[in-house]
Amino acid sequence: QVQLVESGGGLVQVGGSLRLSCAASDNTLSNHAMGWFRQAPGKDREFVAAVSRENLSTFYAASVKGRFTISRDDAENTVYLQMNSLKSDDTAVYYCSAGPYYSSYVQGHQDALEYWGRGTQVTVSS
Repeated sequence: QVQLVESGGGLVQVGGSLRLSCAASDNTLSNHAMGWFRQAPGKDREFVAAVSRENLSTFYAASVKGRFTISRDDAENTVYLQMNSLKSDDTAVYYCSAGPYYSSYVQGHQDALEYWGRGTQVTVSS
């Protein structure tokens, strides 16, 4: 069973930056699309960003486009989320995920994703 482990969360001020990492336990996911979701207190989990195999395509939620950048390093079995110009609304637990089809992220089919991490807390203070 592949495991995903997120890291890099923490407390940051409005306007600051953080880089989240998600390490996979093996290289099985090199042929999977990968992505990030987040869940704020009292809210549903929402899509943030996704990257296809081999970094060919990326897709972002409108709320983070232009501020966040997703990338992957398959040699390191890791996917990253660079978050800049952070806002208080970005406060949430951030989850890494992986699925066989990039379209699952683009079309909003969370149920089709196979693997999930346990999350890392991001808190943006004003």
